[in-house]
Amino acid sequence: MKAWRVHGWGEPETMSWEDVPTPEPAAGQVRIRNHAAALNFFDILQVQGKYQIKPPFPFTPGAEVAGIVETIGDGVTEFKAGDRVLSMTHGNAFAEQSVTLASNTFAIPSGMGFSEAAAFPVVYHTSFFALQERAALQAGEWLLVHAGASGVGVSAVQIGKAFGARVIATAGGPEKLAFAKAQGADHVIDYSDVSWVDQVKHLTDGSGADVIYDPVGGDVFDLSTKCIASGGRLLVIGFASGRIPSIAANRILLKNMSVVGALWGGHVKAHPEYSAVAQRALAELFSQGKIKPPKPVEYPLADAPAALRDLANRKILWKAVLTP
Repeated sequence: MKAWRVHGWGEPETMSWEDVPTPEPAAGQVRIRNHAAALNFFDILQVQGKYQIKPPFPFTPGAEVAGIVETIGDGVTEFKAGDRVLSMTHGNAFAEQSVTLASNTFAIPSGMGFSEAAAFPVVYHTSFFALQERAALQAGEWLLVHAGASGVGVSAVQIGKAFGARVIATAGGPEKLAFAKAQGADHVIDYSDVSWVDQVKHLTDGSGADVIYDPVGGDVFDLSTKCIASGGRLLVIGFASGRIPSIAANRILLKNMSVVGALWGGHVKAHPEYSAVAQRALAELFSQGKIKPPKPVEYPLADAPAALRDLANRKILWKAVLTP
């Protein structure tokens, strides 16, 4: 089979497109013939050697796929050949076939296509964990979602609306703002406008946002502390800006605010059963029409370097997938 391989730290363009042996599933694993493999920003960091997880060389990047089960390993009873599934592979996704744990694999909800399914698990599970478990978002609260046209941003907007929140999304430029609005945001703000903090205060009648979902960090984090409500929760999701911010403890005290980490992967590692719990809840929200992953941008699997470069250059709305 064909797969992308990384033999040394570099850039997406230094990956190799190779023929590799078709992997056989071990006990507790399934092998999937991939119909789509999703891209995430951390894939680029992993190829560059800048991600916290550094697999031994050579390795195949990519963390989530959707396709058809081809064969199962010993002890697997929940799947059979021919099942439509999505999976968080945590590697080995940029290939025609992937072997993955059955415990990280789930049936694709009825009505969801392969491309949407591949793009679904990482970002929707992240936002579900952050908004439900870490922020305890309540109906009627104000939710401010930064990077509202990104993968995690779109999922946070949709889940926030499903939970009954009033949602403000920030993004950069008219196209991204319109896209965030189309995903259900009640209000959208361009965060390249220096007045965005004042706009949040105005929309919330001066009280500020009850929950702020921040995958950006840097200046966006710093300014978010100026428009958070008393008793608000500032969710630390990531640092797409490249700068890890800090905050003076007196500001936390004076605002009666909480700065809350939301590391979904760490939570799942400590609580392996959580993925299935979250997936059941998300599948139910999908079946009710309360969340709906947009159609991702599609690239041929053989064009993975170009797709990752477009992702790095922020040319992609929502998410992109590779299709064999």
